[in-house]
Amino acid sequence: MSSSVPDNQLGLSQSEIQLLRQHQQIALSQAGSSSSRAASHASSQGRLLLDPTSLQALSAHFDRLMYSIQQRWQYLTQQTQSATQIQYDRAGNAIQMADAEIARFRAILREIDELQVEFDKVRRIGEIVKGFKARVEHLERRI
Repeated sequence: MSSSVPDNQLGLSQSEIQLLRQHQQIALSQAGSSSSRAASHASSQGRLLLDPTSLQALSAHFDRLMYSIQQRWQYLTQQTQSATQIQYDRAGNAIQMADAEIARFRAILREIDELQVEFDKVRRIGEIVKGFKARVEHLERRI
């Protein structure tokens, strides 16, 4: 069998050889080639079929496989970018909301400070009134 090569001469591991055989069978069956039986026969003898028809079918199969992988990769990349943008937007919104709440809290604290000043004024006025009241009572007792 001159169009086949012993699989141990390819410099591949056993798992790589099995994977190559599997893809060769898929490629040949998709191509509807009669080489599929020849590939099975070569495989049973520890050889890999390398005739032009099987190599062309294998090349077309790997092209389709690479295209499929690239499409999946592009889809996953787009999904990752989309998810990242959503999280970035959410984080930005959270920061804006936190900034707004901090500003609102600071405004409340300013109002509390203003009320405290007003309470202090009222307390001082109360003390002045008490002082006047005590003087008036003292004057009334003297009279």
